[in-house]
Amino acid sequence: PVALAACTSDKTDTTAVKPSDSAAPARSDGFTVVGTVKDLDTAGFIQDKNFAAGPLLVIHDATDKSKLVAVNSTCTHKGCTVEWKKDAKDFACPCHGSQFKANGSVAKGPASKPLATFIVKTEGDSVLVKSA
Repeated sequence: PVALAACTSDKTDTTAVKPSDSAAPARSDGFTVVGTVKDLDTAGFIQDKNFAAGPLLVIHDATDKSKLVAVNSTCTHKGCTVEWKKDAKDFACPCHGSQFKANGSVAKGPASKPLATFIVKTEGDSVLVKSA
């Protein structure tokens, strides 16, 4: 028999995870509603594990609170799920210690590639991310 193990983490603070029963459908312009501005302001981030283009984290830009940042939350080192650390203003990988700046760029290895980013915007109280 062969045993397979994946490098993942279930340490994400589930109280701040946006509930998502199934992936929301993309609109004709490619944007998908992933949550509300209220969700983002309350929790400090929106997480959508079922986003069409991969696991997603949306945060306020650390340098300009009027802007948003959306990243694929899969660590580029070994595929663990990074967590948003609001106080440190970075994404951290709980598996091997990689850290990423709020814009997704690498702050500390062992990861050497940045997190993938997505186009994100608000419309009214909705937060939308473009999957393609």
